[in-house]
Amino acid sequence: MTPAKRTLDLFFAVLLVVILGPLILWLIALLYFKQGRPIFYVAERMKTPNRAFGLWKFRTMAVAAQDAGVSGGDKSARITSLGAWLRAKRLDEFPQLWNIIRGDISFVGPRPPLRQYVERFPDLYTQILKSRPGVTGLASLRFHQHEERLLSGCDTPEQTDEVYARICVPRKARLDLIYQRNRSICYDFLLVFETIAGIFRPAKKR
Repeated sequence: MTPAKRTLDLFFAVLLVVILGPLILWLIALLYFKQGRPIFYVAERMKTPNRAFGLWKFRTMAVAAQDAGVSGGDKSARITSLGAWLRAKRLDEFPQLWNIIRGDISFVGPRPPLRQYVERFPDLYTQILKSRPGVTGLASLRFHQHEERLLSGCDTPEQTDEVYARICVPRKARLDLIYQRNRSICYDFLLVFETIAGIFRPAKKR
């Protein structure tokens, strides 16, 4: 990450914490009264091939004794009604402002992967993680909805893992590497604006 990108990340993350502070506090109160504790879900993700960190999100699923791996159709019954709304608007990712301030991730970059896929595809992720992971990015914008449709049809953790590893990992990797070859401050702003526009875009009727 260049010093200029880190400076912009830090500036805008702090600014958003100040501006969105009341909304974030309201969401915390809403989650507490609707779902109870815990408010947050912290998941291990990788920011380099050998360095992990805790990625913060608002909790959108019922608590389970064991919860690991990619979320597919096998976990859909655990998504709460409030959690589904938060996910649709990407509001569950607001706590990642803390990750940006800490320097774990950037606003724009590849989504931080699970350790198990970094270990299974070391050559691929060694290249991808030359870019600092981000909250949004080219792969998130171009492939996220398709990925959700693919994984929603999976009925078991094993099937979810197979579909994710066989289809999602290579397709997202291609997009992440395209971003890496073309990254610039202007490109990052373009992807951020596209992300914000997507939040306010009406959901498509199915």
